Order: sequence, then structure tokens, then C-alpha cells
Amino acid sequence: MRLTIEEQGMLAGDLGPGVQKAMEIITALGKIYGAEDLVPVASVQVAGVSYKNLGDAGLAFLDEWAAQGGKVRVPTTLNPAGVDLEQWQSLGFDAEFARKQNEVIAAFMRMGIAPTCTCTPYLVGTVPHFGEHIAWAESSAISFANSVLGARTNREGGPSALAAAIAGRTARYGLHLEKKRRAQLLVEVTCPVRSAADFGALGYLVGRVARNRIPFFRGLDLPPFDAQSLEADREGMVVDQARTLDSLKLLGAAMAASGAVALYHVEGVTPESHLPAIVMSGAENLTIDDLTPGYQSLTTDDADDRIDLVWIGCPHASLSELGRVIDLLRERRVQAALWVTISRVLRQEAVRRGLVAELEACGARVVADTCLVVAPVRELGFQRMATPSGKGAYYCPAHSGLQVKYGSLEACVEAAVSGCWLQQ
Repeated sequence: MRLTIEEQGMLAGDLGPGVQKAMEIITALGKIYGAEDLVPVASVQVAGVSYKNLGDAGLAFLDEWAAQGGKVRVPTTLNPAGVDLEQWQSLGFDAEFARKQNEVIAAFMRMGIAPTCTCTPYLVGTVPHFGEHIAWAESSAISFANSVLGARTNREGGPSALAAAIAGRTARYGLHLEKKRRAQLLVEVTCPVRSAADFGALGYLVGRVARNRIPFFRGLDLPPFDAQSLEADREGMVVDQARTLDSLKLLGAAMAASGAVALYHVEGVTPESHLPAIVMSGAENLTIDDLTPGYQSLTTDDADDRIDLVWIGCPHASLSELGRVIDLLRERRVQAALWVTISRVLRQEAVRRGLVAELEACGARVVADTCLVVAPVRELGFQRMATPSGKGAYYCPAHSGLQVKYGSLEACVEAAVSGCWLQQ
């Protein structure tokens, strides 16, 4: 693998042990995957932030790297933490867990990383350009960046993404190469796909078949997404753009959960779908003519229709999704807990617009910084959850010990109001 003179010096320790460790990780991965050289990255998204996943060993690893002088040299954002960093006490989280989580955040901050704590960095100002090389480590964000924005990133792990942030580059292999971005699975969608939950169910079904391959979708009724709308006014976009954004976000998140899909193309919608020979010769064909199996698989086998938690915002909600929840509640009070998880930046904007006050007047909570998949939910006493998120429904039974009812946003809001699952 070719290294520049500067990179050779970084690997030799000329810039200190923190940078040297980063280069050792990057070059080791490059050799494993046959990379010819390294490529500079414009931004990094670091996973492995929740203390639930890291534990004391992970915290010690981060503290050591920070003490060795590891400092990021490109814009870097963090994945969700294990708690809302400001509201953890009122939400019922354990004080010792919150203390440990704040130690994790402090270690990242010593490396120069702001505590953004979101799985949707593209909604808070980190918007990669088409063709730009990045190193992101959150599966749904990777999918969105590659597919919807046309950026270039592999599925990075937590340590490799952090190494890329400190070194400012990553190994050039996989989806950083144009020839590796062609579709190997042609998906014909012949049934209606309209709601957020429909896109999650579709993503679940396709992800199981695709595994780590690249799907190309035909038959989805969505207007093309204009990435400029994110940069110009990321939450003031017109309705059809907001619908496309939220739909593709949920589609990609579900495929990344049930499979390992890091890139997909949607005919006439995503930026690379029109390129010549974007579908490889000999690609496997898959027809989706019914979403019912997806809905059934994402609902756990539990006859009890009581609901004590409704979760919206996996991946983290946009302000358009937040507004939709308010519209559906119509000032009614909730009987079950209703949590909308969102980035800290957008929660602050929602406070300014009065959206948080509207929701909390109904008994709901707008929760920042965290995600129920990486939060210690078992300690909060919740047992049965309803969600319109395919990714959330897929992970929560195993990761959070919750029984799940999967359905439309409308059905989930009604479950919050009644305390029961009414959709059959």
C-alpha cells in the first residue's frame, strides 16, 4: 500500500502516539482489504458512544487514546449516547450510568469532538457532497450518505472511524471505488409503498435477501431528492422533499439492520441511479408484491395488546416527523409513554418553534442524544412497545428486551393515546 511521506511519518510516530495508533488501525484495514492507498476524508461519524455498549473497558480505551494526544483533524460527529445528557434523571435513568456516560462524552470531547450524539448528522449540518469521501460508522447514516447524497464511505467500525478522524484519511477500498458501487440485486416493487412503516417493512424484506449487496429499486413512487435542500434549509424544505428524505432514511435503516446494506439505488430518485451500467449484468432479481410478511416479522409473537411505550425517531426524527406527531395527537393526552428521539440541535430548534411545548402538553417527551437500542431500557420498566421504525422494531427485542408492535405512525399514536394496540 502506497503511503505519502506525510503518512509514513504519521505511521512512524512523528506526530505522537495518538496519531500513530490511528494510522496503525487504518493501514492494517487497508492491507486486509487490498487498498492501494489512503484517501482524505471530509467528515467522520463515530459509533460506539453509549456506555451500555462500551462498558468500562471501552471507556478506558478512549481515555488512553485521548491521553496519547489523539485529536480529530476533520469535522466529526458522535452517534447516540445511552441517555439524554440533560433529561436523564426525569426520564428515569440510573445516576451511575449517566455519570459513566458523561465520562465517555468527556473523553471524546478531549479529542476535539462536539457531543452531537445523533444518528442523523446530515440533519444537523454535516452534509457530504456528491462524490466526497467520508468515514462514517452508523449503519443508517452510512446508507443515507452513500445512497441519497452520493458520498463515499464503507461501513466503518467505531475504532476505525475514530482513527480516520484523527488521521484525516481512510483506506481506499470498497465503496470508495466507483467500480464497487454497482447494484447486484434488482428489486421490482409491485405493491403500494406509501407510509413510513411501509418503507421500513420493505427495507426489512430486501435487507434479508440482499445481505451486504447493493440493491437497485424500481417501482417506488417518490420524487427525486435534492441534496441542496439540506444545505439551504434542512428543515424548511417543501413537503415532497421532506417525504422523500424521511422515506429513504427509514428504508435504508431497515436494510442496514436486517442485512448489511450500505448503499442502494432508487430509479429516478437517488443520484447514481441514472448512471450507465449501474446494475451489473447478471444481477439477481427480487420482486416484492406484498409487505405483509415484513409487518408480521417486525411484530413479536405476543398476544397482549397493552402498550406502555411508543417510540418514534429511529433514526432520529426530523422536524417534519415531529410536526406529524403533533398533528395526529390533536391535543389529546397519552396513556402510554410516547418518546420522540431527536438530535440535540433539532430539539433546541423544536423548543424555539414551540413544538416541544405542544407535545409535552399532551404528556409526550421529546428525548435528545439517545436511542432506545443503545439505552438501558430494561431498567425503566417498559415491556411492550409500538413503533413505526423498521430498524427499531428489528433491534429492540434483543437489545432492549421489549415486545414490539410494528405499524403505521397513525396506529402508533393511537396506541399512545389509548394504551392499547388497535391495529390488527
